Amino acid sequence: MALEKPTARHKGHGTEPRPAFLRVERSARGLRWVERLAREKESLAIAIAQQHDVPEILARLLAGRGVDADEAADFLDPTLKSLMPDPATLQDMELAADCLARAIRDKRPMAVFGDYDVDGAASVALLRRFVAAHGHATQFYIPDRTLEGYGPNIAAFEQLIEDGAKLIITVDCGTAAHEPIARARELGADVIVLDHHQSDENLPDALAVVNPNRQDDISGQGQLAAAGVVFLFLVATVRQLRREDWYGDEVAAPNLLQWLDLVALATVCDIVPLRGLNRALVAKGLQVMRQRRNPGLRILADTARLTSAPASYHLGYVLGPRLNAGGRIGRADLAAQLLSSEDETQIAEIAATLERLNTERRAMQEALSNVLRHAQATRVHITVREEATVLSLAVRDDGHGPATDPSAGGMEHMGLTGMQERIGALGDHDGRVRGADMHEHRSLPAVFRRLHGFSRR
Repeated sequence: MALEKPTARHKGHGTEPRPAFLRVERSARGLRWVERLAREKESLAIAIAQQHDVPEILARLLAGRGVDADEAADFLDPTLKSLMPDPATLQDMELAADCLARAIRDKRPMAVFGDYDVDGAASVALLRRFVAAHGHATQFYIPDRTLEGYGPNIAAFEQLIEDGAKLIITVDCGTAAHEPIARARELGADVIVLDHHQSDENLPDALAVVNPNRQDDISGQGQLAAAGVVFLFLVATVRQLRREDWYGDEVAAPNLLQWLDLVALATVCDIVPLRGLNRALVAKGLQVMRQRRNPGLRILADTARLTSAPASYHLGYVLGPRLNAGGRIGRADLAAQLLSSEDETQIAEIAATLERLNTERRAMQEALSNVLRHAQATRVHITVREEATVLSLAVRDDGHGPATDPSAGGMEHMGLTGMQERIGALGDHDGRVRGADMHEHRSLPAVFRRLHGFSRR
């Protein structure tokens, strides 16, 4: 239901309006109740209610969310059995699976290069746990987002190869890493890319590029997070090893479902649509997470004082921010280490560190929010410029307009909401800010003290 003010149109002038919802033409607040569901969706809601024998209100909610009558059953009760595709429908999947199967069989040294967010960390953990289940270890590398930026770089690949890697698998990145991958091939290493980001038709010279969003992929799985792509890759690899009769008394095929908690975590935190396969992965993953088998997730949840059964909310707003917090001190690898480790002493130390960093982040955001509210009320003007992970602030309190800073170049004046969103985006950055009259960079707390000086005037 939506609310609108009564107009002349509602009194019989102009286009005939839809009937008032529950016939409320004028509420106690003087507003007319109107139907939120668009007219063209009403027939869809009726079809959903009749075909699936669900209450009308539920059918209307589904129609409002764009769920078709044919997919309503899977939306309400998503299962891997009905929604799991054949991994081979993804371009290059068979090539990639065969390469990893051979590397496992031949005990070839491997390395995983991941992105620095939750999706990247969970994807790294998935691969490390899978390889460990086959009796092998694998090194991994998460770049420093401030010093190295997003995606593979030549120096990192050279280091991994120097440390012995003959196969490098990139997760949640790599589709645009032409030069680093070319350098790895020059040095004799194979590279598999497992990614989900949009790409153009020019792909890197990797042994395989598995990305449902590459232009020639027609799998229809472009909504997957990177961890979802990795999970399909593991399914394809197990199938390849079964074809080769590799599993037996000494090594049993791993139960891949046990790692769906990591896939669910990544899927929710990467904010991909919870439709189709994603919905099934999250539903099953939450069931797995409630069994508390992953020591990293269990200890992190306990450290965060999560006492109820985990739901999507807890993944996105409780566990996710804590896993991202390591990037604020240049240790984006902490999340991947926590999610893939079995050493509970090490895990407890990492969880405590992440909890402390997340608490500091929340305190910073709250302090800045308070300052911004005061600035808005007293006409203190705050101007912001962001370059990479450096946030520059200029402050003036004369009430006559935005701050002027000759060195600021193209700085923009932002309101309270914009500033809060920009600072909030720094939740997993190593954020540093600079005031208008400061020549050196200062930490966020230092600038808070500077801004609080204005708020006390």
